Amino acid sequence: MKPNRWDDPYARRARHEKWLARSVYKLQEMDNRFKLIRIGHRVLDLGCYPGSWCQYALRKAGRSGDVVGIDLKQPDRLSTPGFRFIQADVMDLDIEWLVREISPRDMVMSDLAPSTTGIRAADESRSLALAGKAAQIAGALLKKGGDFVCKIFEGEDLNLFKAEVSGRFRQVRLYRPKAVRKRSREVYLVAQGWSAHG
Repeated sequence: MKPNRWDDPYARRARHEKWLARSVYKLQEMDNRFKLIRIGHRVLDLGCYPGSWCQYALRKAGRSGDVVGIDLKQPDRLSTPGFRFIQADVMDLDIEWLVREISPRDMVMSDLAPSTTGIRAADESRSLALAGKAAQIAGALLKKGGDFVCKIFEGEDLNLFKAEVSGRFRQVRLYRPKAVRKRSREVYLVAQGWSAHG
C-alpha cells in the first residue's frame, strides 16, 4: 500500500487529540508565542474549513467569547455554542455588511490559500490578493489593540505587503510555524496592536 504523503506526525497527532485538521498546530504555536487569543475574545476566521482554527479559538475564548467562520464550505464536524458560520467567498464579501453583522472583533485570522497552479508567480499573486482582502476586512472589524494573523506565500511582494500592514499596527512580524510542511512557501504575518488611526 502506497504511503499517504499527507499523513505526517502532525496529522496523526491531530487525529489522536481530536482536532479537525493538522493546521491547528500552526495557530497553537503562534498563540503560545504571541498570546493572541484570550478568554472572552471575539474572533473571525477567514477560510475556516475544515474548522480546526475555529475549534482552537472556541476553546481559548471560552463561553464568554464567540467565533465566526467564513468559507465556501461549512465545517461539517463543528457544531458548538459560540460558533457562527457564514457561507461566502471572502473575495466577494461585502465588508460593510460584515461590519454591521459581527463587528467589532478582537482578532481576525486567515488561513486562506489559493487553488495553486504550480506557476510560482501566479500562486504568489493569488495568495497576496487573498492576504490583501483579509487585511482590508481586519481593518474594518478590529477593535483598537486587536490582532491580525494571515497566511501568505513567500514572494517578492511579501515585504511590501508587510510594510503596508505595519503602518496600522504596533508590531508586525513574519513567522513560520514548525507545522508548516517543509516544501511549502507559506509564512504567517502576525500583526498586533491595531491602531484605529494610522
